[in-house]
Amino acid sequence: MSMFEDSRYRWRETYFVLFDAKHRPPLTSVTKALSAINKRFELGNLNADSRGQIDSLTLISPDDFAALDICYTSGDEVLEQGAALIDELKKLGADMPPPVPWEQIKRYDGRFDVLHFERVPEDAGEDADEEEMLDPSALLVVLGELAKLTGGVAIDPQAGTFLGSEDEE
Repeated sequence: MSMFEDSRYRWRETYFVLFDAKHRPPLTSVTKALSAINKRFELGNLNADSRGQIDSLTLISPDDFAALDICYTSGDEVLEQGAALIDELKKLGADMPPPVPWEQIKRYDGRFDVLHFERVPEDAGEDADEEEMLDPSALLVVLGELAKLTGGVAIDPQAGTFLGSEDEE
């Protein structure tokens, strides 16, 4: 079940982790690494391909009032969208230089889509923005860990920034 189907959560934004598809990690490695970050993370909807590599998972961080759906995509679509995203980031003058050369990022053919959800208070109406309790901590550490596991780069496409890269640690 995607978090889109859970009325207790609403989607906020989507982030990407771009990487070389040959570095797609096994689901067991991802779950072990994410569980080690925070023992209170709840992992579910664990899906792997026939070789045991991650396809998708859901992470819920109750302390942060947040949840993440993480989905793997690869191939020409990723190459095309990645190149377009990088061109856009370069035009916008990304806040900081990429952790790896621009041209290397354009060759990444694997991607995690990390959909960030906020837990909505039970008594909140349509205008629940007034009492925002969402803490981005879980999102940031998960993006960093996924970038580290894959040797890739985490990107906030809305802000035009790179996040949680291995080089920043």
